Amino acid sequence: MNIAYLGPNGTFTHEAVSQAFPHAILTPAPTIQMALEWAESAKVDAAFVPLENTLEGTVSMTIDYLFHHSTMTIQAEYTLPIAQHFLLSKKTVQNNTPIVKVVSHSHALAQCHSFLHKEHASAEWIPMSSTAAAAAYVKENEDQPFAAIANKKAAEEYDLVLATENIHDVERNHTRFVLVSHETMTLFENKKKKTTIMVTLPEDRPGGLHSVLSAFAWRKLNLSKIESRPLKTRLGQYFFMIDIEEDWSSLLLRGSVEELEALGCEVKVVGSYHATYLEG
Repeated sequence: MNIAYLGPNGTFTHEAVSQAFPHAILTPAPTIQMALEWAESAKVDAAFVPLENTLEGTVSMTIDYLFHHSTMTIQAEYTLPIAQHFLLSKKTVQNNTPIVKVVSHSHALAQCHSFLHKEHASAEWIPMSSTAAAAAYVKENEDQPFAAIANKKAAEEYDLVLATENIHDVERNHTRFVLVSHETMTLFENKKKKTTIMVTLPEDRPGGLHSVLSAFAWRKLNLSKIESRPLKTRLGQYFFMIDIEEDWSSLLLRGSVEELEALGCEVKVVGSYHATYLEG
């Protein structure tokens, strides 16, 4: 199977997809949208993309593409613990010179603020397009006393030294990734499936969202997530992404969707799938 993922090599997406699919052909894409477009047009078999992070919230590019442009469905969900490490070139370690520049993605720099303030307050902190790009930059400038904040996969990819491990401020930081494809796949079976739907209300009226939630509440269906996103038609118009802890084959869930459609809602089923955890 050929899987497109958000590259370059050494990103957290690369780390996650490598664990989840060690024998697949992995094709890096420069953006989330391009990875999804390649899968949508069948240039690859599937796309592996981030959906949500504990600290930064939902990845809007993924949700918006699945709602507005895609006929693919989610086949599986993978949650990866996010651990940030302080990476140096081998020459910098040998020379033991003070670090003058720390590079990483802006989110990673923010997630490691306490460590940087305590250990490298005098260094320049420079944001880059990704943690992997930061690791590549340090490798390309290995004669300079620069450091990158990235993961272990990046250290392996760019032959850097793990100078200090686990420098992130928040311990329980995770990212949810999803595999999306036109092809129906059963990749693992561990627990009951959950189902993701996207709902557009018929009009902006008082109690509209309450009516949607009531369709699940009286059937005692548990919602693990609900989030609104702009419809991109006019100001104040939204669709709702809802995760339900129920298999799409459930008569109760199908009854809920039928009730929503009877209310005039548009409902898009984005997938019914299993979820699992990866090692950090």
